[in-house]
Parts: sequence; structure tokens; C-alpha cells
Amino acid sequence: MSSVESREQNPTKGGTAPSNTTPQPDPRRWRALTMLALVQFIVFLDATIVNVALPSIQHDLHFSPTGLTWVVNGYLLAAGGLLLLGGRLADIFGRRRIFMLGASLFAVSSLTAALSTNQEVLIASRFAQGIAEALAAPAALSLVALMFSDNAERNKAFGIWGGLAGLGSAAGVVLSGVLTDIASWRWVFYVTIPLAVIPLLFTRKLIDESKMDGAKRPDWVSAILATVSMVAIIQGILSLGSKPFGSVDVLLPLVGGIAVLGIFIGIQAKSANPLLPLGFLKHKTRITGSISMTFLNSTTAAMFFLLVLYMQDVLHYTPLQNGLAWLPFCVAFMAGLQFSMKLLPKVGARGALATGLLIAGIGVLPLAFIPVDGSFWINLVPAMVIIAVGGGMAFPAIQTAALSDVSMQDAGLGSGILTTLGQLGQALGLATLVAIAINHTSDLVSTGTSAVDAAVGGYKLAFVITGILLVIGAAVTYALLPKHQPQPQAA
Repeated sequence: MSSVESREQNPTKGGTAPSNTTPQPDPRRWRALTMLALVQFIVFLDATIVNVALPSIQHDLHFSPTGLTWVVNGYLLAAGGLLLLGGRLADIFGRRRIFMLGASLFAVSSLTAALSTNQEVLIASRFAQGIAEALAAPAALSLVALMFSDNAERNKAFGIWGGLAGLGSAAGVVLSGVLTDIASWRWVFYVTIPLAVIPLLFTRKLIDESKMDGAKRPDWVSAILATVSMVAIIQGILSLGSKPFGSVDVLLPLVGGIAVLGIFIGIQAKSANPLLPLGFLKHKTRITGSISMTFLNSTTAAMFFLLVLYMQDVLHYTPLQNGLAWLPFCVAFMAGLQFSMKLLPKVGARGALATGLLIAGIGVLPLAFIPVDGSFWINLVPAMVIIAVGGGMAFPAIQTAALSDVSMQDAGLGSGILTTLGQLGQALGLATLVAIAINHTSDLVSTGTSAVDAAVGGYKLAFVITGILLVIGAAVTYALLPKHQPQPQAA
């Protein structure tokens, strides 16, 4: 039982509550969830909304191909490097306070990105957006975990949360194509500003402040080590997209980051006030849930990116057509989400998560047979629908597992670990799977294959590996998560 549940069953102020009385939940909790999930939606929206707009950004601001990668990588580095720290800061200084700070920074940095007149301002704005995610996302998710103590309500809340997260990823591709084609690439940043401002207007009225008991100032040496290690590891992973594994650009940050991470863990083991209590990592269900996010994010990030390239470079879709092509994915994702919320109480996180990953893996494999002259309705829609249903089933189950048994002391930490591994997975998937596709394309061209046939051959190989990884993720999840034990629901 979490400390929140224990506290809710304590005697109420002014007298002793009868033993058969269940405290009434906060009547504001569902409206609060709406505000928190709105920021989660724009975080995932922002992760994909720039993809289709990148060529327009490159043309208008005169980016070199290398410089253009920082529009994406700057965001990933800042968010991935600071998410763990952001979650712990929320526990210590107050989750509502850190959430509002992150949402405010997101609104401001989105405005500066939209108004950018040169490369430096845009890249700096993308770094700031990543920092904003590192503050807002774990704080918001920890607030959701603590507001809903009833199992059935928590599953539903995580379903809504996960649904808006996954829908944000798909909607980012849709809006990116529509806005770039109809208006300008600047609108992919303008559109997120009101979505960040609205929660700021209502959060204080709907959410009480919460933080860990006996909070002490964080160990800033540990905070710096954690950030440096994550930034270095992610930079090494991102370098895999353009450099061979044995190169200095890859090995130096990877080895250095892992070494710094080892020093960080050693300090945590001896510290009286650890930034990351190592006992938290011994919870098998939570850690397995967080690792599952790595499997899902790494594969879906690569799938989004490669399918956008296939539709735009091979099938010659306009940005508008490319964006609208993802609407069936959005609809199917919501269906998978609804099914997951009904399935979770019956089979638990283990059954719903393993099933969702397996379905998504099966859905990816047909993409290994896409032809050069592929049909949208025959070659793409069936696969996209199956992948979306599986992803919709997996998202709520991941959060249910990753945040099981969290308390007032560690809800932000659990959220930070989950979101950090999600960012690591996204960076790893984009770097390795896209690099595999590019390298295989080059090999095919060197043997005399036409450029377009070689490009499709590279995509197909990457899709095969993506499907296999999802199936492996399903098997690992099923093996490690405990069997579901039905529990009586609270009144």
C-alpha cells in the first residue's frame, strides 16, 4: 500500500473516522488530470511535430544538413539529460511548482522558436523546450499517480494520460504536414503555446501542492553527475546515426557517460541523502515497466520517421498528404487505448503490456514488404492500424507498471526514471534503426540497385528489426512482470 493510501485511511482532523468510512477523493481530480495531460500531449506532440517541417526550416534559416540535426537532437539531449533530475526536484521542491515552471518555460521557448530568425535562436529554443519537458513531464505524471489511489480510477487516468501521449506523437506528424503546407513551419511552434498556457491558468485552483516528507536540498554534485552522464550517453547514441560504432565520436561520449554514471551510482550507495535511492531500483514491476517504455519508444520513433520518409520521398506525398495519412493511426490508437482500459483490471499490466507490444510487433512486420509503388490503403493502412492498436494497449499498462506502489516520497523519481528511459529509447531507435536503413541503402546502391529501390530496401530491413524488437519486448515483459492478482476495488 502506498503512503498516500495509508494517509487517506488515517483519522481525520477533529476526531477519529469510523473504521467503515472511506475518505472521499478530491472532486477536482478529473479536471486536474485534464490540465496535466494537456501538457503531456504537447510534450509528445513537440517530439514529432518538427519532422515534416525540417526541409522548410532548413530552406528558410539556411541550415546545413549537420546543423539541422540539432533542431531534433538539441531537444532530445536536454530532455533526456535532465528528466531524472527534474523528477527528483519535483519531489523535493513541490510537484505543482516544478510543473508550472516547466509549462511556463515551454510556452516561452515555443514562442522564441516560432519567431526565430537564425539558426542559433531556434536551436537554443529547442534546448529550452527539452529542459521544459524535463521539468513538467515527470512532475505532472507523479501528480496523476498520487491523485488516483483507487486501482480502477488509476487505470482509467493512466489510460487517458497514455492516450494523449501516444495521440500527441501521431498528431505531431499530422499537424506538421498540415501546418507546413497551409501556413508555415513557424506554426508548428505557435500551435503549442496556448496548449502550455491553458494549464497555467487553472493549475493552482485544481491541484494542491505536494512534496516528499522531510525534503532536503538535493546533492548538487550528484545532480551534475546524473545530468552529465545522461547527456553524454544520449550524445553517443545520437552519433551512431552518422558515425560507425568504433569511432571516437561514438565511443568517447558513451564510455565517458557510462563511467560518470558508475561514479554517480557509487555516490548514491553511500549518501545519506541520495538523489536516486538505489532501493527504488529493486522494485521489479516498476523497473520492468520503465524498460518496456524503451522498447516501445525506440521502435515507434524509428517507425514514424521511416514511414514519413517513405511517403514523402518514395510515394511523393506532399506535406499535407503525409500529415493526413496518419489519421487512421490516430483513430486506431484510441481504440487500442479503450480496449486497454477494459483489459487492465482483468489481466493486469503484465497481460495488457505484453499483448500490446506483441500486436504492435506483428503490425510492423507487413511493412517489410512495402513496394516502391506502394498503395496507401493496401500496404500502409492495415499495418498502421495494427501498430496503433498495440501501442494504445501498451501505453497505459506501461505507466501502471512503472508507477506501481509509488508514494509521496518517490512519485517524481519514478516518473523521472520512466520518462528518461523513454527519451533514451527514442534517441536509440532514431540513431540505430535509421542508420541501419541508410547503411543498407548505401550497400544496395553500390551493387547497382537504383536509388529508390535501395531506399525502400533500407526501410524494409529496419522494419524487420523493429518488429523483432517489439516481439522480444513482449516476451521480456511477460517473463519479468508478476502475474495479475485481482484485488477488491475501493468504494
